[in-house]
Amino acid sequence: MIMERKRMDCPALPPGWKKEEVIRKSGLSAGKSDVYYYSPTGKKFRSKPQLSRYLGNTVDLACFDFRTGKMMPSKLQKNKQRLRSENLSLSKGKPDLNTALPIRQTASIFKQPVTKVVNHPNNKVKTDLQRATEQPRQLFWEKRLKGLRSLDVTEQVLRTMELPKGLQGVGPDSSDETLLSAIASALHMSSAPITGQTSTAAEKNPAIWLNTAQPLCKSFIVTDDDIREQELKVHQARRSLEEALIADGLARAAETTRDIEGKAA
Repeated sequence: MIMERKRMDCPALPPGWKKEEVIRKSGLSAGKSDVYYYSPTGKKFRSKPQLSRYLGNTVDLACFDFRTGKMMPSKLQKNKQRLRSENLSLSKGKPDLNTALPIRQTASIFKQPVTKVVNHPNNKVKTDLQRATEQPRQLFWEKRLKGLRSLDVTEQVLRTMELPKGLQGVGPDSSDETLLSAIASALHMSSAPITGQTSTAAEKNPAIWLNTAQPLCKSFIVTDDDIREQELKVHQARRSLEEALIADGLARAAETTRDIEGKAA
């Protein structure tokens, strides 16, 4: 790469300081230039932060332009106006809409991140606990239970429950099996009352108007006759369970008696 070097005195810096401008004559970056500064002892400086660290408080480089090598009072004035406008906006309570982390403007040549504190002890944040804990639900997720069967200890398929005739499914490809899975899941997973889909629009377009907190069935009403019928079924189931437990206890007692008699003989 062909380069042209121009070195000259820099009157903005203490006596003996030199400014060098290297102009690139070839390559993709032809026409561009790099600026360097040399101390009286010959030390090379490639950036203004390096120069500022070396000189320290001996020279004020606030309005020093590194590329031209001159003091620019207008640049210092612009910085003061910008700082004044920022302080004025902060005093008026203007919110800071910039979410990017600020960069510390130090003498280092590398950008150093600054910790931005947004939570203060005196701040009061209003949160909706229901929205914070509620997770989004997939529509018609009960259909994933389709085809699953419950088996007893002998690996025989258990007889499915018969749903009341008043329960009617909602949604595409609705079946009694899907409806039973939806109602059973709602009873076990939700503490809210089970009312079904109360909106009539859900029957026309369930993908939009479906209430995910309710099972895939139309709105229904539980009558007193339904409650009495269910109580009778529960009573019969408990009686059958009691009889089975008594029979099992008697069988175990008889087996224990036979073992004792066998050992005595």
